[in-house]
Amino acid sequence: MIEGLRTEFAFTLPIGYVDSAGTVHRDGVMRLATAADEIAPLRDPRVQQNEAYLVIVLLARVITQLGTLPSITPAVVEGLYTGDLAFLQRFYRQVNEAGTSRIQVTCPACSEEMEVDLAELGGS
Repeated sequence: MIEGLRTEFAFTLPIGYVDSAGTVHRDGVMRLATAADEIAPLRDPRVQQNEAYLVIVLLARVITQLGTLPSITPAVVEGLYTGDLAFLQRFYRQVNEAGTSRIQVTCPACSEEMEVDLAELGGS
């Protein structure tokens, strides 16, 4: 790893993935995407049949950990609640475009600007 380059980002899903045993998995890790991560899914027949499936395959490639699940597959990502999927899409864009999970926000009540961590916004 290059000194100072952060390539993995922890997150907490707002709802959580529920596995077949009923266990809820909320804490995970996403790594930075590579060019191959964005190109390879385009060869997937599911993506060729339905472009909307691209996000499913892409997230399955870059999420390296979710709770105690042994692996993250497209089937796992398909099983996420839509709120969690939307959270992960925003998280993916933020960490891959800015290289950080931190964003600048303005308080709607007092107009004060502050920095918050998206990874901390998912959980309760």
